[in-house]
Amino acid sequence: MVLNDGEIRAAIESGHIIINPLNAADIQPASVDVHLSDKILVFRNSRRPYIDVRQDVSDLTEMVEVLDDPPFILHPGEFVLGSTVEDIGLPDDLVARLEGKSSLGRIGLLIHSTAGYVDPGWRGRLTLELSNVNNLPITLYSGMPIGQISFTRLSAPAQHPYGSARLGSKYQGQTEPTPSRAYRDFQAGR
Repeated sequence: MVLNDGEIRAAIESGHIIINPLNAADIQPASVDVHLSDKILVFRNSRRPYIDVRQDVSDLTEMVEVLDDPPFILHPGEFVLGSTVEDIGLPDDLVARLEGKSSLGRIGLLIHSTAGYVDPGWRGRLTLELSNVNNLPITLYSGMPIGQISFTRLSAPAQHPYGSARLGSKYQGQTEPTPSRAYRDFQAGR
């Protein structure tokens, strides 16, 4: 069951869901608006001829700060990583779904490729996979509404929530855009 605005508000007030910071106006009928942070992780293509998923790719990225003047320009076909301003925390009995804002989708801005699902037990800022599928550049501003997160109750609490020691959760507690850690899946013992 997807939580409605009253249930979301009650879960936040009780500490069951963590969204920090939170403006009450961001609570929608069945979701909460989230905002773009002031950091963007940009890919630089000059270091390697391709991405090998078995290797750490952090040397292929560079963190840049998003300002209001000038804004960050996301060019057609470009892919960068951003993150939410909000720190999100989920209990073991809820999952969340991150989706883009309709108004931004209508101009060709996608906020995730595949990472729209947030596991029970998650804690941290969500990394956004930002793509421009338009043929014109799109401006991005720090603090702009970028997406919305909805919450669904599980039939029972997860036995091993995200962040559990046995899972090897790669992104728990992240505070800024984080490059892929897929290479850890190829390390011994996985």
